[in-house]
Amino acid sequence: MSEPTLDFVQCPDAQGGHRMAYWSWGDPAAAHVVFCVHGLTRQGRDFDVLAQALVASAQAANLPPIRVICPDVVGRGKSDWLKDPMAYQFAQYAGDMAVLLQTLNAQRPIERLDWVGTSMGGVIGMLLAAQGLPVPIRHLVLNDIGPVVSWSSILNMKKYVGQFGQFQTLQEAADAMWELSKPFGPHTNEQWLALSKHMVRSLEAGGLTLHYDPAIGEPVRAVTQEQAQAGEATLWQVYDVIQSKTLLIHGAESELLSPAAVTEMSQRGPRVQVATVEGVGHAPTLVHNDQIDIVRTFLGVHA
Repeated sequence: MSEPTLDFVQCPDAQGGHRMAYWSWGDPAAAHVVFCVHGLTRQGRDFDVLAQALVASAQAANLPPIRVICPDVVGRGKSDWLKDPMAYQFAQYAGDMAVLLQTLNAQRPIERLDWVGTSMGGVIGMLLAAQGLPVPIRHLVLNDIGPVVSWSSILNMKKYVGQFGQFQTLQEAADAMWELSKPFGPHTNEQWLALSKHMVRSLEAGGLTLHYDPAIGEPVRAVTQEQAQAGEATLWQVYDVIQSKTLLIHGAESELLSPAAVTEMSQRGPRVQVATVEGVGHAPTLVHNDQIDIVRTFLGVHA
């Protein structure tokens, strides 16, 4: 299966609702569902390689089939843009994912739910794992994210999120994105183009621009250091009640997640297992075989 199916779910908001897109890989009737949720400025097609690997590995190992769901968080990819920019908040994102989960569970009861979340997607996963969902998250993978987000990384986000460019070619766009994405670690040109092609959309006047609503940057730029500290305290409270078996994939050179935060995460709450990826910062892209193997092993999806 080289291409996923695209579908939409209607989600409520204060301005009358919006559609969230999601990409589906594998058997739509599978009772084992893995959600893969992307970072702040990314989109669901980031997980193409991982999703195909998980589906194929389950089949090769004669395990129950897997369905991998990769949403475009609202404001990104094929999803609608919100009318109120300040509504781009974690409460809205987690609420949308809960609606999608309930919708999928109503279509076909989910017997096992796992979650892989990169950065923002990991925070959404923590929020849902701490709730009494109709289907509890059994395995939670936090890809270079935890309750602590360094203030320096937030300041960095304020500089680039929502700052739009226009590009004549995909290669030009990929080159520009690479300048901001070097902490992702080494990639071949082919790998980076594959990660970049869903990050742009065509302009009516010609050329390309980034796929997301530039207004997603407004709540980021509005955050004060005091608010960030208060949010961190709240997230630790969330983290401490998580019952899911939890894995932290940590970029050894991550600016966002310090070694001290990683140590604390391993000593409280779900007491994460830690898999450190050398030579990578924030965040591993999960397209390399060694990174895919970390996820497969943790989820028990391997021969």
